Amino acid sequence: MSTHARHAARKTEIGFVTSKMGDKSVKVTVPYKTPHPLYGKVINRKTVLHVHDEKNESKVGDKVEVMETRPMSRLKRWRVVRVVEAAVQPIGAAVTETDVAAVVPTKTTKANESAAAAPKA
Repeated sequence: MSTHARHAARKTEIGFVTSKMGDKSVKVTVPYKTPHPLYGKVINRKTVLHVHDEKNESKVGDKVEVMETRPMSRLKRWRVVRVVEAAVQPIGAAVTETDVAAVVPTKTTKANESAAAAPKA
């Protein structure tokens, strides 16, 4: 079997970089929608993938394409194929997980949870 045929059979996903864990490692959140099994309402769900970024080319907030690969470590089973869309950020501004949560609706943070738990007047 050729190398090209093997790569074509691997799963690919597109998601958002939500955390830069260390050198050559990122977390990618892949949002998807699925109907509730009983009521049929469409529910927003997410999958968090631990991804290997060989060239350290992705930043928090980037939209990336990832491909399934051999195990790189205990949790990493995916690698970055390409950056689909770079995150727009002003020069000198730092991106936090709260900023990413505003863009990716499935990303939950302590700030979002406390705001949702607070009673509304």
